[in-house]
This record gives sequence, C-alpha cells and structure tokens, in this order.
Amino acid sequence: MNIAEITPRDNYFLYVKAEDGNAGLFDVKPFLESEAFAPLKDEREFHLIHNGKYFIEWDCGADFSADTIFARWSPLSHEGPHHAVPADARPSRS
Repeated sequence: MNIAEITPRDNYFLYVKAEDGNAGLFDVKPFLESEAFAPLKDEREFHLIHNGKYFIEWDCGADFSADTIFARWSPLSHEGPHHAVPADARPSRS
C-alpha cells in the first residue's frame, strides 16, 4: 500500500490514510529515544513531515517506510471520523 495522506496529531501520533481508503493512527513515541528520531521531540520538527508515498520523512532525516507504518498502525473504524481515535491523538492545533 502507498500513503495517500499523513497528518501529525497531538502526543506524537500520525493520522495515516492509505491509497485504498483505509486509515489509522501510527504512534511515533516508542521511537523518540533513538538517536535518529530524537529531534522529533521538538513539536515544530515533528510537524515538518513529508509524504513520499512509499515512505514518510522529516527534515531532520528520520523516516519510516510505508510497510513499517502499515504493520504497526492502529486501524480506524469506518463508523465515523472520531470513532476509536484516542483522546491523546486528536488533531494538532498548528
């Protein structure tokens, strides 16, 4: 699958929509202690994300493949835009 849309959310979650229409949340927090992802602790840096369709990357050089994201995301229900969205993953106000 390819990434159609990627949107940073609060608490280091990413809203991800695949080209097939499925959507989910990807939690970046478990990766923030590694050297490559540490710059993302700065929320401004976290929001500087680019969609490469097969991968996502940040200006600091950190990246994830689409395969990694889809293997570790939490799929969202098709029952509505807020169903199953954790409170700490609401849209960021940036």
